[in-house]
Amino acid sequence: VTPLDVVKIRLQAQSKPFTKGKCFVYCNGLMDHLCVCLNGNSKAWYKVPGRFTGTADAFVQIVRNEGMRSLWSGLPPTLVMAIPATAIYFTFYDQLRDILIHRLNNVEIACLAAGAIARLGSATLISPLELIRTKMQSRPLSYKELTSCIQSSVAKEGWLSLWKGWGPTVLRDVPFSAMYWYNYELGKKWLCQKYNQTEATFSICFASGALSGS
Repeated sequence: VTPLDVVKIRLQAQSKPFTKGKCFVYCNGLMDHLCVCLNGNSKAWYKVPGRFTGTADAFVQIVRNEGMRSLWSGLPPTLVMAIPATAIYFTFYDQLRDILIHRLNNVEIACLAAGAIARLGSATLISPLELIRTKMQSRPLSYKELTSCIQSSVAKEGWLSLWKGWGPTVLRDVPFSAMYWYNYELGKKWLCQKYNQTEATFSICFASGALSGS
């Protein structure tokens, strides 16, 4: 879905164009990226958008002017963070859900609690990596400069400085995760009963996930 994310941000940026040196936060649904506009520099994945009349026009113009690969701009930093984050998250979630279902005897509540706790754990473990990634995206830094920057921050403010921004991240992600899994399981249960299914089919899982995510 990265091409849709690229088109979305290009369309959103039309109303307020970004100038060289300005920063903005780009959220693609999996991760947030702090981006610096370096207009005219081929190394920067974000470029000043053209005038688009709609989604289809944006797809056509981006491919025509920048090539097909530009639709996957920003994918590498997303994968670097999303792969460990989602691996930790789903492992925590599956293990906790199975334990809580036996203890609470309520699938929906068990999924709500497991989702919240799993997101809290994964956000806490990944937070230092996200801080490092954000520093690297905010301005060009070599690994030597980045190491020096982190060492200086730890020396001045202690190890807890690596978890800067943890609070707002948790306040956003934990309620979302709890609501998502609760509604997902509730949706599956309701649709199975409605269509007399003993187990959720692909279409039931798809519909439940889509509605819950919305």
